Amino acid sequence: MAAHAARGAVVRERGSRAADVAGVLILGGCVLWSLVTAAGREARPEGVLLAVLALTAGYACGRISGSLLPVAAAVLTALAALGLALPSGPGIPGATPVGSVPTGPTGAAAALLVLAAGAACCGASAAGSRPGRLVLRALALAVAGAALALGSVGGFVAATGVLLCSLAAVRMRRRLLGLAGLALATGLVVGASWAVAEERLPEGLAVSLEGQLTRHRVLLWQDAVALAKENPVLGVGPDRFGALSPTARETFAADGKSHSAALQQAAEQGVPGVVLLGAAYGWLLWGLWSSPRSTAVVLTSGAALTALAALATVGNALSFTPVTACAGLLAGLATARTGTARTVGADGADGADRAVMDSHRPSETDRTGHLSGS
Repeated sequence: MAAHAARGAVVRERGSRAADVAGVLILGGCVLWSLVTAAGREARPEGVLLAVLALTAGYACGRISGSLLPVAAAVLTALAALGLALPSGPGIPGATPVGSVPTGPTGAAAALLVLAAGAACCGASAAGSRPGRLVLRALALAVAGAALALGSVGGFVAATGVLLCSLAAVRMRRRLLGLAGLALATGLVVGASWAVAEERLPEGLAVSLEGQLTRHRVLLWQDAVALAKENPVLGVGPDRFGALSPTARETFAADGKSHSAALQQAAEQGVPGVVLLGAAYGWLLWGLWSSPRSTAVVLTSGAALTALAALATVGNALSFTPVTACAGLLAGLATARTGTARTVGADGADGADRAVMDSHRPSETDRTGHLSGS
């Protein structure tokens, strides 16, 4: 068993290096394709470039800080994301401007709260003491409560889901199945959004979803699908959806977004743009699979990133730089190399996983005291 675990550790070590190379190629491809689709048009690829830069910077900072102070860095990330989400005035990340009311909440505040809950749960999974774990999980619960107080039901549900996934991940030792399930969930959400836009769902279900999404959002999605079908390869160009969408043009103070990252990518950068967006998400999951951190930290981070992907599929969360930066920071924290990385014991668990499981078992002193008391 130890030999099998050692081989698995070597495979994941090689996978980590390959994931780093793939990340450079995929993010570079996103930048290059945005420039290609903007060439010769009145397009503005700056938004895509800024998003890639924020994700890259956040990921690098997460890798560095996570290798030095994994728990403290997670706590600071949670507090920073929470601090950005709490303000509700105009111009603050996560605010809901008047112009976006027909489309519903922008999702930025919900996304930041989900990332805050994910960072707090990652810190709890990495903490060595029971009081530290309880405090950090209480912080995650407070973040979910803040989402409810701000009126973001989606943020509350997503943050609570991340907390529950973190609790369940403590006893899991095989991360591949969990990450595959998260990827499948994301694919189902994206497929459902496309089906809603194409009106392919049963009438009762379609009416129910439209009531939650608002009719205005569905019309934006339909415009995005129509533009994608007219320009399947190059799209209409970055940041041109608002100018070409009939629904967006007729909306007062519209933000020019389709409120769906996948559909907007299809409309503005064609099918290759959607493939690159999906590849970026797949790269994050690949990096988590090959991460030296414990499975609990990996699956908790994966759950938070999947919740973010779901919010971005039905909103414009990725249009806010703080969201992409915090997402990169969380992914970097979950893939950083720490002192417990890659030590393999006879039980077949990585050192990081074994340390987490041991920390949840009663200590020898506790067992002795319990026996003497009984």
